[in-house]
Amino acid sequence: MNPVRKNRLYMAVFILIAVAGGVTALMLAMEENLNMFYPPDKIVSGDAPQGKTIRAGGMVVDGSVRRAPDSLAVEFTLTDHQGSEFIVDYTGILPDLFREGQGILVRGELSQVGRFSAVEVLAKHDENYMPPELLDLAKEGGSSG
Repeated sequence: MNPVRKNRLYMAVFILIAVAGGVTALMLAMEENLNMFYPPDKIVSGDAPQGKTIRAGGMVVDGSVRRAPDSLAVEFTLTDHQGSEFIVDYTGILPDLFREGQGILVRGELSQVGRFSAVEVLAKHDENYMPPELLDLAKEGGSSG
């Protein structure tokens, strides 16, 4: 084989291996950062992974918000209005639009005892918007969105 063609072949193989390695690394990184959404029924039934960062959502149960008097810790219950409810623990400042009966999304980890430790709480930003994951829950619960 001609030395020039041999060098081109080696270069092409090297480039293909480098691209394959880069794509593999990218896919692994994306999978690591993927936060799956779980509704309350999946959280309660145990289908959601424990100790892994996930997103969950539901409607805040009326009368369930309990704030610690000496810290920013808050505890509330999320429901799907179908009988599935779980408790969320959060330490921090809640969004201004957070309220009971509100559809929210939380990001955090599920403990072995079934409590959800949130690191982020998101509330809808106006009257017309509802996160797609919570749209069906709002309709079932009789909320206007």
